[in-house]
Amino acid sequence: MLSRMSLDVLHADDTLLVLNKPAGLLAVPGKGADKQDCLATRAQARWPDAQVVHRLDMATSGLMLMARGALAQRQLSAAFAARQVRKRYVALVDGVLAGEAGQIDLPIGADWPNRPKQQVDHANGKASTTRWAVLGRDTADSRTRLLLEPVTGRTHQLRVHLQAIGHPILGDMLYAPLEARVHSARLCLHACQLSLLHPTTGIWTTFDSPAPF
Repeated sequence: MLSRMSLDVLHADDTLLVLNKPAGLLAVPGKGADKQDCLATRAQARWPDAQVVHRLDMATSGLMLMARGALAQRQLSAAFAARQVRKRYVALVDGVLAGEAGQIDLPIGADWPNRPKQQVDHANGKASTTRWAVLGRDTADSRTRLLLEPVTGRTHQLRVHLQAIGHPILGDMLYAPLEARVHSARLCLHACQLSLLHPTTGIWTTFDSPAPF
């Protein structure tokens, strides 16, 4: 089990950090003294110039990128905004998904009465796109392993999109029905790959982290 200040460091240089966040750890500090331990503060204890560029849900594990200093943060944030960083996830979902690959295009907006939940909102939601491909099927247990690539980056996008097409992610305490929650003690969603143009070297670089489920 990870100690309070443990870090799983995949890569560190003068420009960026690539860290493997465990499920159940906040990406950034929350409100209240009990929510200050997070991946960002652990990284800043070791690298005081570490800056947040993007986030993962607390329940999601996997690769998270941080910048070293203000210039690198601006460069990497601009790359994310321009969709020049490729992110891929592995998920285990409820049910046997038909087809081998596809794309989900459903607008997402806040579910204000039930915050922090999001929802498909055709009237006021923001355009959202997720690409998916089947990695494997378990017909006996009625579940499918998927490779997911969010083209847009809406809050809870992957979780909302999979729930909306009838295949919620196993262990999802916000969006899955009870029968899909109980199949896993954790959310079965893992950020398995990050690819980007390194802002200093100019080399297209890919980082991988195998799913722990």
